[in-house]
Amino acid sequence: MTTTLPAPGAPGASSSDAVRVLGLSDTEAVRAVLDIDPVASCMLAARVEARGADPTAIGGEIWSTGVLADSLCFVGTTIIPLAGGPEATRLFAERAIEQHRICPSLVGPADVVLDMWCHLDPAWGPAREVRACQPLLAMLDAPTCVVDPAVRQVRAEELDEYLNASVQMFIGEMGVDPRNGDGGRGYRRRVAGLIEAGRAWARFEDGRVIFKAEIGSQSRSVSQIQGVWVDPEFRGRGLGTAGVAAIAAAVHRSGRIPSLYVNSFNEVARASYAKAGFTRIGTFATILVS
Repeated sequence: MTTTLPAPGAPGASSSDAVRVLGLSDTEAVRAVLDIDPVASCMLAARVEARGADPTAIGGEIWSTGVLADSLCFVGTTIIPLAGGPEATRLFAERAIEQHRICPSLVGPADVVLDMWCHLDPAWGPAREVRACQPLLAMLDAPTCVVDPAVRQVRAEELDEYLNASVQMFIGEMGVDPRNGDGGRGYRRRVAGLIEAGRAWARFEDGRVIFKAEIGSQSRSVSQIQGVWVDPEFRGRGLGTAGVAAIAAAVHRSGRIPSLYVNSFNEVARASYAKAGFTRIGTFATILVS
């Protein structure tokens, strides 16, 4: 069944007329659309499944211009445009610009993200970095390599060691220090929350984290792995492949699909994930705005 909102306006209308902010009453309709591609929509599905489509509960607004399957965008700290043709992405961008604040990043299906950024760029650009091709991977069967039995969930008392590795990973991946702005209090809370939820994984050697990763988003059917990092001193030994495979195996045991996305230029990581048993099912893009 196609879920359609009341017609908001004619083509070419302003964003204030054409974009509707969805609410709690739209929850089931939104979930039905997210279920069409559960891997690509995991980041938003995790929020909606837990708290519904209420903007006050999920840390941002969900927008649409009509048929939800054809135009759906989450706008919070990060913008996640999941569906939209040229007209919808133009209207989404105009609405975002009208809010007089700049979101630090956009992430989602590459065609929608890049199209929306074309409309945002004149007002928000230039981007700090455009990652236009990030293969979206999923492991539909069991891992195809040996898993690392030493990789386990991180304990609460190991927060400091895990946090240090997380900061190193973040700086290397994003080019900024996640502790900037508030002295690291917010990032520490986020990492502590992942540990408390059982979604932070690591291998320790003599109290030192030599491999880490976490499940950043988790819906009822998909777990999205992120933050994969191996201590530089231990790279080239297969720890990343076996470590991610261990997490993926645990995800499979929970009845979910393990997924992740990776930069196309990172040939080492792509080969590692392929060896572990991940296959490409789509393409994401990320825009780092500030």
